[in-house]
Amino acid sequence: MASKSKSKSGDRFVYQEFGYDGDTEDRDSVELDVAPNQQNLKVEVSRKGRKGKTVTVVQGFQHSQETLSALLKQLKTHCGAGGTLKEATVEIQGDHGQKVMTFLSQKGYKVKRSGG
Repeated sequence: MASKSKSKSGDRFVYQEFGYDGDTEDRDSVELDVAPNQQNLKVEVSRKGRKGKTVTVVQGFQHSQETLSALLKQLKTHCGAGGTLKEATVEIQGDHGQKVMTFLSQKGYKVKRSGG
């Protein structure tokens, strides 16, 4: 269903067919921190789209950006490698699948190996 809502300036109308009706700032701050034992994570070692470089990808986190940043720092230190945070996905440079799985298991997460 289409809806019209006034923008912040108040004099323009914005067309929005589907989705969130509130401000985008409110949507980002509503993220929940779910307990580690209630999260199912997938660890995958991938080379696709990275010019042949191997990257360990962890998906399925349900944490705020601050919590994920702290966890990423711990993972990078544990693996001795660089890494990045892309939305709710953590990427560690190199083939560190087993190290990452044991580290996250010790933290209380449910971890499964994904891919080959």
